[in-house]
Amino acid sequence: MYTPQRLTCNLFTQCYNLSMIFRDDPDVPERENPLYKGECVFVTTFIIGLVILLGGAALYGRFCEKVFGPDDRKTPAYTKEDGVDFVPMRGWKNSLINLLNIAGTGPILGPIQGILFGPIAFLTIPIGNIIGGAMHDYFSGMICLRDGGTQMPEMIRRYSTKGIYKFYNVFVCVMLLLVGAVFIYTPGDIAATQVFNLSGKANDPTTWIIYGVIFLYYLIATVFPIDAIIGKIYPVFGGILLFSAIGVFIGIFANGMPLLNVWDDWSAPVLALGDGTFTYASYFENGHFLPIFFVTVACGILSGFHSTQTAIISRTMKSERQGRNTFYNMMVLEGFIAMVWAAGAMGVYNLALQEPNAGLATGTVGVVCKYLLGHVGGIIALLGVIVLPITSGDTALRALRLSLSETLHIDQSTNGKRIKLAVPIFALVIAILVFAKTNADGFNILWRYFAWANQTLSLFAFLCITAWMFENGKGKWAWIPMIPGCFYTFICVTYIANAHIGFNIPWTPAYIIGVVCAIAYVVACCMYGKKRAAKLLARDFNNELIHLLHADSVTVHFPMPTKWTLDGEYGGEHTDVSVQVLANALHMVF
Repeated sequence: MYTPQRLTCNLFTQCYNLSMIFRDDPDVPERENPLYKGECVFVTTFIIGLVILLGGAALYGRFCEKVFGPDDRKTPAYTKEDGVDFVPMRGWKNSLINLLNIAGTGPILGPIQGILFGPIAFLTIPIGNIIGGAMHDYFSGMICLRDGGTQMPEMIRRYSTKGIYKFYNVFVCVMLLLVGAVFIYTPGDIAATQVFNLSGKANDPTTWIIYGVIFLYYLIATVFPIDAIIGKIYPVFGGILLFSAIGVFIGIFANGMPLLNVWDDWSAPVLALGDGTFTYASYFENGHFLPIFFVTVACGILSGFHSTQTAIISRTMKSERQGRNTFYNMMVLEGFIAMVWAAGAMGVYNLALQEPNAGLATGTVGVVCKYLLGHVGGIIALLGVIVLPITSGDTALRALRLSLSETLHIDQSTNGKRIKLAVPIFALVIAILVFAKTNADGFNILWRYFAWANQTLSLFAFLCITAWMFENGKGKWAWIPMIPGCFYTFICVTYIANAHIGFNIPWTPAYIIGVVCAIAYVVACCMYGKKRAAKLLARDFNNELIHLLHADSVTVHFPMPTKWTLDGEYGGEHTDVSVQVLANALHMVF
């Protein structure tokens, strides 16, 4: 009679035997697998984490959807259709594009480094993803959708103060430039060193050729209509991505990867390729799990960068009811990718195939792919890893162009006008890339600022979501964004207070500063949200965006033809628009 444990062990053994048939890479070192000795390798904590991720997403995702309340109103894809950015696209395509937009190197390199803190990562990633990252993406995307497909800078303007709006504009521009540079650097280096077996060094011309190819694609994807390039090529990229993630996931079980559980002994030295003294326990105790882990893992749990991407898809959705799958579930899928790569990394660390070193994360990607999938499958999986940052970098720069055009009121109706705005953006990206590649510590500096800025950006979105809830009669649900907002205020402030790239303050006072700022963040959100709600109840509409006028008619003159909305429908382009109050124009029949 088979017990569940024996059945699981037998299944893993058969999968392992099958996997060895496809292993054809002589360069992949063979290790004695515990399954051949009749030992069961349990991955209980990893499986529990997956159950939390998927089960929690189904419950909390539906709850968030109910709180927002999507309806059947026409979306901006129809009311503002322009054939460039506002283009109706199918639900599956929107979901896939959004996944590829948000999933960069964060859910791969981040978890590979984060798993060094031990198996606790298998629990913190899914919990944080559900109540933090996926919720952040859903409400950010849906508010942008409900407000006419507006970009995040405009959303910040509507739901915050002038000072916050001005600071955010500068902050998000710098952030997107960093994203563009990082997501040329990392896929370029992985392609050079892991796929083509090149040096990847700054003095190697092939490195810059690879960078140039990626750069050229970014330029094309940034300028041309979204359905002309991104909408057509992303399904291919998505297929490669899914093969990569699913292949590694199956390989973890098929090869019997030895993964620790939270109740196991973390203090045992890992049989690594280094000096053999590494232990997960010591790394957890000395590595300052709070805040370092949450800054390191980033995209697998929460990423402020995502709020700049969800706005893009809000312009191509056919229905608000597609929002949960497009925004919430795609972030959950990114959490799954993070879980898979964290497990794969721990497996190769424990099998002594790779030294557990955060600085070797890029090399670990290649080791995981080739060990689990063989040479051919490993190359395909590596292509999936390369696809992730490329498909985030292109839309990051596209979002930057759109944000600048809306903020500075720059016409983007033709390719030539879009190119004019794209040129200075790409010039800055090149400058950052050259610095990062030619400076000895350039990339480390770039990555640290990127990681911190990425998490900090989410705080702006949480503030706006809170204000939106208060303004729309949903104040009792304001705790939904404020809980992760409070936590990540503590994380971001503590990190930058202590970091060498920040204020270099000792840990104890840094923690105190972080706690104080977190409390202040919650108080400020509550006070500001209630204040805006009170103004609405008092009909105090006079601000930069809403003006209350008493008149029989109002005429608006524009210096150039401007798109006009009539009762939520696209009303064409006009230079003069007259709005009149008509007596008895509205009849209600009961």
